[in-house]
Amino acid sequence: MIIREIKKEDNTKVKGIIQNSLKSLGLAIPGTAYFDPQLNDLHHYYTNLTHANYWVVEVEGEVVGGIGIAPFNEHEKVCELQKLYLSPKTQGQGLGKKLMETALSFASKHYTKCYLETTLDLKTACKLYEKFGFTLLNGPLPGSDHSAMNAWYLKDLK
Repeated sequence: MIIREIKKEDNTKVKGIIQNSLKSLGLAIPGTAYFDPQLNDLHHYYTNLTHANYWVVEVEGEVVGGIGIAPFNEHEKVCELQKLYLSPKTQGQGLGKKLMETALSFASKHYTKCYLETTLDLKTACKLYEKFGFTLLNGPLPGSDHSAMNAWYLKDLK
């Protein structure tokens, strides 16, 4: 298992993992990451943002998932944890935990808070976020893009 920064050649694989995951959950709908325009070139998107990154996890040479950190509200030093997805065959193996550790370590060097949006239907993901100290909010932070989400979390990084 290797966690590394996304490369241009990973774009198609990561997009497939994200969209297949959302489709399998009935979430291939507007207001989710399924339709994010940056999915076509995540490498370019994250490379061109300040204090942002996307990491992929490889198992036996195959990209099986990833996670991103991007600015959400730079004025208030808030980042957003984005697009944590794993191939179904690798779920439950601790890879999400390792991706979270990588992303949050990076985020803590540049931000004071980390925000994320998800759906309560993703019970395993919500448990993971809570295990990492994220607190469920009553609603989204101003500037939220994913209108189909119904769970919003915030974590202090400092």
